[in-house]
Amino acid sequence: MRRKKVIVGLSGGVDSSVSALLLKEKGYDVYGVFMKIFDEKNEELGKKKSACYGPEKKDLEDAKKVCKILNIPLYVVDLKKEYNEIVLKYFVKEYIEGRTPNPCVICNRFIKFDILLKKVLSVGINFDFFATGHYARVEYDEKRKRYILKKGIDEKKDQSYFLFLLTQEQLSKIIFPLGNYTKKQVRELAKKYNLHLSDKEESQDFVCGDRSFFFKNRDKEGFIVDKYGHILGRHKGIVYYTIGQRKGLGIAKGKKLYVIGIDEKENKIIVGEEKDLYKKYLIAENLNYVSIEKLENEKRVEAKIRYKHIPAKCIIKPIDEKKVEVIFEQEQRAPTPGQAIVFYENQEVVGGGFITQTY
Repeated sequence: MRRKKVIVGLSGGVDSSVSALLLKEKGYDVYGVFMKIFDEKNEELGKKKSACYGPEKKDLEDAKKVCKILNIPLYVVDLKKEYNEIVLKYFVKEYIEGRTPNPCVICNRFIKFDILLKKVLSVGINFDFFATGHYARVEYDEKRKRYILKKGIDEKKDQSYFLFLLTQEQLSKIIFPLGNYTKKQVRELAKKYNLHLSDKEESQDFVCGDRSFFFKNRDKEGFIVDKYGHILGRHKGIVYYTIGQRKGLGIAKGKKLYVIGIDEKENKIIVGEEKDLYKKYLIAENLNYVSIEKLENEKRVEAKIRYKHIPAKCIIKPIDEKKVEVIFEQEQRAPTPGQAIVFYENQEVVGGGFITQTY
């Protein structure tokens, strides 16, 4: 029997490198692929610290070193154009329209687990599976006839939140080798096999440096107002603010003020006290379900309104096929339009969508 061929998305980091190592140890025929997404003309976004979108020279060098150590081939795929058209334009559009984007979710669904693989196939490289260094698990449920996305066992590193948009077809071809490992174990494996990446810093942000690079001539100044409409100051452009933000407001009122709303039409930033940030209800749209085919009746689940958010108990009610209402047992701090909300039932990802309204 021929060995199953696995393409591993290598980023030059410890997680994807150990994923390739584990798959080779299990007897797979492993190939590495590195996707180039950074346009060098954007060099002013230089890496002061690790970021998803930034100069790639060092990461590509590290990926090549790992492939040499593991004795596997590495393919480099240029996706700068596609990344700009899909992820960066989405990133900019969301901020301009007063929302907070989640570019990692969009990149996973449309770039990393879609266009990248189509490009690999287009150059004649056939494969059985695609693997990445995400801390998550995929299993097939025979009873439901569905692929199930589950949390990684390392609760601090679980990345299922960023993967909720993946389709059944995509999940059928995915392997997440790190789903049953902790970050500590992964670093220990990298050290044991001399991958020289055990202490490498991991990506923390989407971009590092001044975000204004993306919004040249689109960062119109306006008023900062309280919830009653009273003018308290001026803002430098709504693209530089997000719900829950306290720093950088430039307002001294003798009490802590937070961004509690963004009025894109009036070009206003609305501020209030921390208690104003707490909401019990929200609407989510552009839904994708994973463990179920669709939501027919209200369902009790837990929801994360951001990656580091502690899952909160709630009820989700279908409004129509594209919208759900979410009712939390306890008010949640700063649910933010534009951000992903992901629903869980125990360890399984039920599905998720994007927040459009809170109240």
